[in-house]
Amino acid sequence: MAKKKPIICIPANVLASEGLPIHVVRDTYIQAILDIIDGVPLMIPALGKKFNFADIADSVDGLMLSGSPSHVSPAFYGKNQEFEDKYLDPARDATTLPMIKQAVDLDVPVMAICRGFQELNVVMGGTLHQKVHELPGKKDHRADLSRPLKDVYETKVHHVHTKKGGWFERLNMPEEFTVNSLHEQGVDKLGDGLFVEAVSDDGVIEAYSLPGKKFVVGVQWHPEGDYYLNDISRQIIKGFGEALCA
Repeated sequence: MAKKKPIICIPANVLASEGLPIHVVRDTYIQAILDIIDGVPLMIPALGKKFNFADIADSVDGLMLSGSPSHVSPAFYGKNQEFEDKYLDPARDATTLPMIKQAVDLDVPVMAICRGFQELNVVMGGTLHQKVHELPGKKDHRADLSRPLKDVYETKVHHVHTKKGGWFERLNMPEEFTVNSLHEQGVDKLGDGLFVEAVSDDGVIEAYSLPGKKFVVGVQWHPEGDYYLNDISRQIIKGFGEALCA
């Protein structure tokens, strides 16, 4: 009998198309799962309370939380909203935040990217800076969206410096490497129990993990966007894949 391929859930974003909502996942996440993990990507529509991850947890192997143009609602971390409502995705919040808690509690491996990185921090009791570029001493980590998105993914923007004692060290990743950057928000208060894996040149938390679990790792950048050019990005996603079968 052929070995079962791992099934990885990817929660969808909700966008408007011709006046009607659509549930979408960018193809980069799907291709990374196919190319690196040889897994089966399974898109989860943003159904809110109509979806319970526990109903399918026994049938899936991992959860990949994607990036998005939208932001986590500050209501979930006790802050006033500093951005326009058009950047909210309440259906995604209502789906992913309970899903993340269930996955962590059930020890389902989680790879959290960009918005997913921010969601996981909030679920763990952390808070977010809503406009990192307005903070004293911080760089502008936002993407230049006047360029093709593929080019933005493939452009290394700043260094990150890894911390000893965590998952990055166990994977023998270098002490310093460069990453792409497409985020406006970032970690303010780190979530309970999370271990900082890497920080940027200007002190922004760029990666963390949750010790004691099979695999719970979040990165603020987009390894799925340049893995075909970048060995570090490929290594991160490969590490997630290996945890699915542990």
